[in-house]
Amino acid sequence: MSILSINQLTLRIAGRTLLDHASLQLDPGRKIGLIGRNGAGKSTLLAAIAGDISPDGGDITLAARTRLGRVRQHLPEGKGALIDIVLASDTERETLMAQVAVEDDPIRLADAHERLLAIQAHAAPARAATILAGLGFDAAAQQRPIDAFSGGWQMRVALACALFLDPDLLLLDEPSNHLDIEATMWLEGWLKSFRGAAIIVSHDRELLDHVVDGIAHLEQRKLSLTPGGYAQFVRIRMEQTLQHNREVARVEAQKAQMQAFVDRFRAKATKARQAQSRLKALERLPAMEAIIEPGATSFTFPDPGVLPPPLLTMTGASTGYEGRTVLRDLSFRLDATDRIALLGQNGQGKSTFIKLIAGVLAPFDGTFFRAPKLRVGYYAQHQSDDLIAEETAVQHLLRTAPKMTQEQARAQLARFGLDAHRAETEVRNLSGGERARLLLSLTTHDAPHVLLLDEPTNHLDIDAREALVRALNGFEGAVILISHDTWLVEAVTDLYWLVESGHVTYFDGTLDDYRARRQTASGAGQGGNAAQILGHQDRKEGRKDRAATRQQQAPLRKRLQEIEKSLSQCSKKADAYRQTMSDPVFYEKSTSAEITRVNKSAAENEAAIARLEEEWLSLSEKIEQNIL
Repeated sequence: MSILSINQLTLRIAGRTLLDHASLQLDPGRKIGLIGRNGAGKSTLLAAIAGDISPDGGDITLAARTRLGRVRQHLPEGKGALIDIVLASDTERETLMAQVAVEDDPIRLADAHERLLAIQAHAAPARAATILAGLGFDAAAQQRPIDAFSGGWQMRVALACALFLDPDLLLLDEPSNHLDIEATMWLEGWLKSFRGAAIIVSHDRELLDHVVDGIAHLEQRKLSLTPGGYAQFVRIRMEQTLQHNREVARVEAQKAQMQAFVDRFRAKATKARQAQSRLKALERLPAMEAIIEPGATSFTFPDPGVLPPPLLTMTGASTGYEGRTVLRDLSFRLDATDRIALLGQNGQGKSTFIKLIAGVLAPFDGTFFRAPKLRVGYYAQHQSDDLIAEETAVQHLLRTAPKMTQEQARAQLARFGLDAHRAETEVRNLSGGERARLLLSLTTHDAPHVLLLDEPTNHLDIDAREALVRALNGFEGAVILISHDTWLVEAVTDLYWLVESGHVTYFDGTLDDYRARRQTASGAGQGGNAAQILGHQDRKEGRKDRAATRQQQAPLRKRLQEIEKSLSQCSKKADAYRQTMSDPVFYEKSTSAEITRVNKSAAENEAAIARLEEEWLSLSEKIEQNIL
């Protein structure tokens, strides 16, 4: 029997239909990932399952006595310790504990003790502490009040409460958004061992591939379920699309053949009956439309230009806050070809290190060289809180870069998929993904030579994350990345730097090595079977290959930029020619020779545009083939 049954469900928000007669069945113990583009209605569907909103049609049925777990959006305020908040989230346990303390009736008291034993209430404090520790709260932090933590950390507590319930059905909406790579690894392991059913809204490809056994895709107001993780979903979807489009082509060819027969022989008496028969058969053929995928999301970073190496060096430096040293003995060099991921547990200083590079923090001591004219772009999660709700995306960009024109600001926003409508939309009405795109636009408006990215994929859907990977792999500058998205880390970076115990050191290994290092007391790279060693070598070679590919493609990208400048110039000329040749005065006052010359120049300019566009497409295809 299904633990969850969704039948012919219709959901509408503000007059917009998000689901239209959608259905889905979920069996006990099964975990599925719920995916779809930003705004498709994934979070709304979770809210309907939880009972927060009522369906506009159809029904949602949970199995009897189903224990539901969901991340709460509002946590209790006050001075209560974190661990007490997590324990209090199990209301059944709290009620039973209170009953035991005051119950006089021996039968009811025995029943309460029996139920406490059944739900393993005695182990609850240890289980709550383990969950909090996995999400980054040490023993001391677990005793601190909730209001001592920022919003992101409070969301971790909300997640801990949902996991602590050990429910029959767990609903998670982007559970890794406020986690670092350490906590994401822990959450992945916890979900793998979780015995209940789960619906997980996530854009984290690795999480979906490693945890779920099915993908529910919300598209065109319907739900479709495919087995396996995200990679399998992509393969199945491609095969289904190809098969469907081949069938469309077959039916359309059959229709054309029948229509030709009808048109040719309808008027001939000897063929009239056959023509009528074919006409009826033609009417019975199904009306089919090809599946056309939505336009691919595309991001592009401005060309930073070339600076002589090194971009930045530091020797024997330390830094921290208000005289308190967080990082010490920092010695490193940063070049334009470097793609670095920062690894390390939360609180070790990864964000502190990025702030030092960004110039937000100054070194306490040591030597520090920064290339003249070096521009640094710094993207941080908290910057979203600094956006002004009443301002539009264009207004934000013009305030940040006052020398920009309106046209330049719109073009910069368009680099990250914010079209003319969204550019004029107030921030309060932008989705989380659209705000992230705005922050990327603000971060890169002056074409930085170094990109410092602290969890850039939060709120970006899968398509946008893939667009970010393509853009970063095509970026000509240096990248330093902090991310819980292991797919992004492995696809973009070539070097791992470990931030630990107040130091930043090179980590010679893969993310699998790092995961193993975190799980054991031994150092990374020790032991392991042959397959693990080969995997380690393959990933290292993969990172080297990506670095080599970027270097090989540098001349192609340079030529691409030259073509784009030439196209811009030719387009301006074409506009001028069209304006001239559409003006009657031009023909009245010009000689035939002048008119011929202008027409010839316009034709030559159009031919040049065609040649440049063809070369641009050819180069783009060559780069795109090896971009990932």
